Amino acid sequence: MSRIVISPDISPGEALAALREDAPVVALLGNPNVGKSSLFNRLTGLGVETAHYPGTTVSMNLGDTTAGTRRAIIVDLPGTYSLSDHSAESTITRRALVDLRPDVVIAVMDATNLSRNLYLALQAIDLGIPLVVGLNLIDEAERRGLTIDADGLAKRIGAPVVPVVANVGQDVDRLVDVALQVADERRVPRNGSYDAPFEELLRPVIDAAASIAERPGGLAPRALSLLLFEGAPDLLGVSAGLAPVASAAAAARIASEAAFGEPPHVTLARERHGAAGAIAEAVTMERVGGPRRGPRDLWAFTTAPATGVPLVILVMAAVFGFLFVVGDTLATGFSRLWAAFASPVIGDAIRAIAGSGVLAEILRWGFDAGVEASLSIGLPYILTFYVLLAILEDSGYLNSLAFLTDRVMHRLGLHGRALLPLVAAAGCSVPAILAVRDLPTKRERLIASTLIAFIPCSARTAVILGAVGHYIGWQPALGVFAVVFVIGVVTALAMNQAFPGHTGGLVMEMFQFRPPRLRSILSKAWAQFREFLFVATPIVVAGSLVVGALYETGWLWKLAEPLSPVIVGWLGLPAIAGLTLILGTLRKELALQLLVTMAVVALGSGAQDITSFMTPTNLFVYALVNALAVPCVSTITVLVRQHGWARAGAIVGFTVVVALLAGGAFARILPLFGWA
Repeated sequence: MSRIVISPDISPGEALAALREDAPVVALLGNPNVGKSSLFNRLTGLGVETAHYPGTTVSMNLGDTTAGTRRAIIVDLPGTYSLSDHSAESTITRRALVDLRPDVVIAVMDATNLSRNLYLALQAIDLGIPLVVGLNLIDEAERRGLTIDADGLAKRIGAPVVPVVANVGQDVDRLVDVALQVADERRVPRNGSYDAPFEELLRPVIDAAASIAERPGGLAPRALSLLLFEGAPDLLGVSAGLAPVASAAAAARIASEAAFGEPPHVTLARERHGAAGAIAEAVTMERVGGPRRGPRDLWAFTTAPATGVPLVILVMAAVFGFLFVVGDTLATGFSRLWAAFASPVIGDAIRAIAGSGVLAEILRWGFDAGVEASLSIGLPYILTFYVLLAILEDSGYLNSLAFLTDRVMHRLGLHGRALLPLVAAAGCSVPAILAVRDLPTKRERLIASTLIAFIPCSARTAVILGAVGHYIGWQPALGVFAVVFVIGVVTALAMNQAFPGHTGGLVMEMFQFRPPRLRSILSKAWAQFREFLFVATPIVVAGSLVVGALYETGWLWKLAEPLSPVIVGWLGLPAIAGLTLILGTLRKELALQLLVTMAVVALGSGAQDITSFMTPTNLFVYALVNALAVPCVSTITVLVRQHGWARAGAIVGFTVVVALLAGGAFARILPLFGWA
């Protein structure tokens, strides 16, 4: 499989138009959590490109696959329950189906909840697009004692139906073969029909649409009529040429509301739900022998507050503990291996190129210490976190987690789904910021990103524990975390009040737990970690070269003088501590390492004990300011990518102001309680 590369300067439509010359375009359509992503990953492997639909932040994944000797372009559309609601996922999926006009759509359905999934498939059939049904989770249906008549379902909807188990690849090749055959034949499902009274209302609209020579997107008369009846002129770009059918649709909408006593789109939705329920009931049978023995249904246990909340705390503690125990072990082992094998080789190469002078030392800062700094955090902590996240996602537990926290998150102006980026920030802010893009509105993404900037990542936690916990005690260290927590909550509450907007309710369907699959876990983890690796590592290397140049040339010390009024006068810290706080933006735990190093250079070997030149109050303030002010340069980079320079600069500037205010306040408050 080759990797698809899309220039950011062109739209997905233009990209697909070029790709379509060599291969048919297959779109994956489905509700959230029906296994669509598993099917996409199974088909495309890691050759995936994410493209934002024009004018939105909702993304579609593009990849390719081969079926025999044929290549096909796979488009993974956003998961949605409907093509006609006002969510971003629904709007973009509907626009994509009409604008991009894929050669065939694979409607991925959950066999355990056929009626719910058929509604979306019926909407796609109404659009008149070549369609194949991938009836996924057929093994779960059998475990529940359900048998689905796939042939009967195919006859009723007029489209091929292929039962599959996407996460293990069962019959996936057959599904693709059938889809490509349908694409070649341009086989469109036969027009469905709803109850007679509704069809009589719609008939004049269809007749008017049939008289239009050039219909938008090549839509069939019935498809155009249903869209206009439902009310989608923004999608279709209604023009003067569509005036006859638009007029007929308006008359039909008025007649429908008079006849049924409800808005036209509600009437159409009711017709589709009724048809979906009737079809599902006709093709679903109880399996002889009843449900098979399988995993206990844990949804009631995980979503009830009395049991779900303690479980959430336990799971989060396990994730956090695993990250630190396993991550610390891996980081220590990696550092030893790097020192034993990589560092000597890099040092020899640098000496061969640049000799042993100042230039060589600067290069060692970047290409030895810089690369090691990025990988020693990325591999042990971030990749490990992504593996854990993939396990939680594949098991289905993330749904109950979002459900449980939704009410609390709403008070902060966020959805329950925002919990995971906030948890991810405890490991590393970079993947947390990247995960924020899945939130539905700019307002929520801005609030979540600001909170993430305040949450102590593993590197900042290392400074808190190393500077405060080690030298003063664990209670003051917890005090730093408590202050940061309170500041984060107050910030979220204030932003929720200050920024206009409404956080909609979280409507979600609950799913059975599923055993995670190793291949899927590793594939998801690597796909996410790869983005961090290629974003963060070059920044850390470049920053290390700059710090190395300043340090080796002596300019680092000159930078301390302008900082004295703030660092010494307001925060009460030694001047060299201010330098390390600034340089800590390269990598947060580097601040503590640089503090000791620079203190030894300035004050002698006795300064290796930080308490020889910093008081307990100094250490508390130092750790607090380091935790709050300016995320690391890698986080700033992804903030710019997510929000642009203006909003990213505002977030960073806000953290600096808050950090300085909090640091200065505690520099004056703590001595009142007997701190030195």
